[in-house]
Amino acid sequence: MPEAVRFDRYGGPEVLYIAEIPMPEPAEGEVVVEVRAAGINPGEAGIRSGAMATRFPAEFPSGQGSDLAGIVTAVGAGVTAFAVGEEVLGFSWTRSSHATHAAVPVGQLIHKPAALSWEVAGALYVVGTTAFAAARAVEVKPGETVVVSAAAGGVGTVLVQLLRQQGARVIGIASDTNAAWLAAHGATQVPYGDGLAQRLREATRQDGIDAFIDLFGPQYVRLALELGVPKDRINTVVAFDLAEEVGVKAEGSVLASTAEVLTYMADLVAAGIVEIPIVRVYPLAQVRQAFEDLSERHTRGKIVLVNQPV
Repeated sequence: MPEAVRFDRYGGPEVLYIAEIPMPEPAEGEVVVEVRAAGINPGEAGIRSGAMATRFPAEFPSGQGSDLAGIVTAVGAGVTAFAVGEEVLGFSWTRSSHATHAAVPVGQLIHKPAALSWEVAGALYVVGTTAFAAARAVEVKPGETVVVSAAAGGVGTVLVQLLRQQGARVIGIASDTNAAWLAAHGATQVPYGDGLAQRLREATRQDGIDAFIDLFGPQYVRLALELGVPKDRINTVVAFDLAEEVGVKAEGSVLASTAEVLTYMADLVAAGIVEIPIVRVYPLAQVRQAFEDLSERHTRGKIVLVNQPV
């Protein structure tokens, strides 16, 4: 029987369980994907915990997951872009990718480049489209200085590389344990914690700060304002309420969730221009452990759930 992650109430990872589900049937314009890999993301933890219930309420029993990569096993009426047996990657907007099988509209899928592993392909959507949207929001120009909070996280590792590829100077707020990785990818690490504002001023004394991208929380939006970054050059993918209150941007994956953007990001990764670090891989049955790992917020890159071929 196909299986899927479910939760019946808000809470920590302990509320997650694996349920047997009927085999999905593709509606018109959909295909069924046998999921080989699916990334996990902080936003999914926020939905499950109830922290995002006002903006993204759950209907119980709820499924979970956006990222996915796998093999097409069935096609619905009118589908010509994909055939049974083809390898695809993409996303679900119905919280269904943390499963062995999922029905997905064809507009949310692309063909998987052969150069991408299942783990990387299954981790691409959220981090890739969020990084793309965040960089686009602050309108980066070559030679400009951009500060990124949580620069060594799942989105941060991709965003840093994308900004460097666009010619920006990148200052990454991260722990000292990530300094070497950031330096190897062309960014300057500045440690978070007390005195951060002064450290950023010192690191950008010559050129100033042209833009600031927050990937962690409202304290960094306030910091960007304190540092005098123009409001139209500040973007957060987390602090939506504060962004609305103070007039900065809050553009993330939703505004870049297109096949064109996904193809662009997949091609960059396939060509070796952008790397998506995979820090840990768990079987679907260990989804609780995967999210406990994620909750520590000290991983560099992505945690991925995988299924063995049927």
